[in-house]
Amino acid sequence: MSIAIDDLQIEPVEESQKPLLANLMQAYEHDLSEFTGVGPDQEGIFSVGNYFDVYWTEIERHPFKFLYNGQPAGFALVRQLEDGAYSMAEFFVLRHHRRTGLGKLAAITLFNRFPGIWHVAQDEHNYPAQKFWRSIIAEFTKGDFSEQWSDAQPTGPLQVFQSRGA
Repeated sequence: MSIAIDDLQIEPVEESQKPLLANLMQAYEHDLSEFTGVGPDQEGIFSVGNYFDVYWTEIERHPFKFLYNGQPAGFALVRQLEDGAYSMAEFFVLRHHRRTGLGKLAAITLFNRFPGIWHVAQDEHNYPAQKFWRSIIAEFTKGDFSEQWSDAQPTGPLQVFQSRGA
């Protein structure tokens, strides 16, 4: 199965839709627990971190939802680091949409939406994410990117590249 561009919508998450993103974050944190070892609390809820709410109060933060045929398929949290520089703070595609091209299409759409320098980091133990991002970024930049080690959160590989926009 492959994703047609007309079947994917990437839309900002309005503040009234925070519960949707909070629910998707539970699936995301569950997936990450394989690499981080962090489990849910006593009530079975994963912490979404203290940064979650600031995505609706700080203008340099941009929450997006991915909809496939109108249904939730994932999300991205994009953060402007400084003028013309962006970070893919969080990126998640539901498991049944993986390996369909949805993640690649969503990432490239966001890279084009925010022209400038991009920083994309992965956890040192999350090899599937590292493989995904290296492949997407190499294709998007035609190999023109750098990779370094980041000791910031998450600790691990960090790709830096230029997006010229669509």
